Amino acid sequence: MPTLEVPGAELAVALSDEGGHPVVQLHGLTSSRARDRVLNLDLGRGLSGTRLLRYDARGHGRSTGRKVPADYRWENLAEDLLRVLDRWFPGEAVHGVGPSMGAATLLHAASLDADRFAGLTLMVPPTAWETRADQAAIYRTAAALIESDGIKGFLAGTRGTPPPATVGAPDTSPDVADALLPSLLRGAGLSDLPSPENVARIEVPTTILAWIDDPGHPLSTAERLAALLPHATLTIARTPEDVEDWPEVLRQDVERHG
Repeated sequence: MPTLEVPGAELAVALSDEGGHPVVQLHGLTSSRARDRVLNLDLGRGLSGTRLLRYDARGHGRSTGRKVPADYRWENLAEDLLRVLDRWFPGEAVHGVGPSMGAATLLHAASLDADRFAGLTLMVPPTAWETRADQAAIYRTAAALIESDGIKGFLAGTRGTPPPATVGAPDTSPDVADALLPSLLRGAGLSDLPSPENVARIEVPTTILAWIDDPGHPLSTAERLAALLPHATLTIARTPEDVEDWPEVLRQDVERHG
């Protein structure tokens, strides 16, 4: 499996090369390529005839990381993403797709270098701006709980009512080494989306895929992004069957923007 060294980490990367347009797929906080597949968030499974690059963010899955919260700020993950694109798709405009932290990483990368992206498919964007402070406090509390009571206490506290669109999804655990998890959570707590002013400057065609009744991924963020981004559309899932349509949405996005 190919890897890429970045400051403070080594990223595990997988490329499915069927020719065609380049696509990069990211994942969410505490997840990985493998875990997103179990959670039915691997939209790339519906693609063919593309060069699909998937990788585990630093500290996640098979990638390495350090116990340094600042390493996991979204701005830093965006720098990692641009390094990945420089290595595998130099000089090309790619289509980017990812949920939550992955969506945030894509927005930060596009705010740094929008020319690297032909299109974006942003899934369940996370809390941002006015709603971010409360979520950051949750992350800090969770990190302290892990350090005091261990991972089992943290997992017990995360078992809540799932969003309607995810009913029936299997229970999973973070795909992160226990020793790194507090640093990842604190890094997320230090993060926010690019400022609304910077988001409004991203001219990349964008599809936003959101779902209802998820405080960590509120519709307010998705709706604000749809209003700010110059070329954005918003689709809202209310049932698991709606989410089953998302791979086809990605396929159409790649075809259209490629």
